[in-house]
Amino acid sequence: MSVFNQISPDSINDNTIKLIGKEWMLVTAKTGDKINTMTASWGGLGVMWGKPVAFVVIRPTRYTKEFIDQEESFSLSFFGNAYKKQLGYLGTVSGRDEDKITKSGLTVVNEDIPYFEEARLVLKVKKLYAQEMQKDCFINQELCEKWYPNEDYHTLYVTEIIDVLTK
Repeated sequence: MSVFNQISPDSINDNTIKLIGKEWMLVTAKTGDKINTMTASWGGLGVMWGKPVAFVVIRPTRYTKEFIDQEESFSLSFFGNAYKKQLGYLGTVSGRDEDKITKSGLTVVNEDIPYFEEARLVLKVKKLYAQEMQKDCFINQELCEKWYPNEDYHTLYVTEIIDVLTK
């Protein structure tokens, strides 16, 4: 088992555009004894309400959203490019249909807030705010046409970063 070190959120040195947009992340939550995860490449890190935060968006059709909505906290795990194949798989297969975590070959650290042993960076987060995106709120309507032809708008979650683990 690899050893994670705890650091403060302001010690994260990664370029967040590359971290989230290029390397991707796994959004993972636990409800009861069930754990589900999904790959995400949209979101951000910053400061809101005087707290270090992560912004995460999830479409209503995603199985992981059911877990996120039922729980107070979840994790964001970052791996780097070496795990791109596994993250691609976890982003295209639903946990409703199969045990995709086991099939991915990744190892869950099954704590109150689960994350992955193979990750190089983990953010444990606590929900502060959630709002469904709405067509009328888009200033640039071309975004709706391009990204939401089925009107399946994301829910935006603003979460407080409560723990940062790194290798």
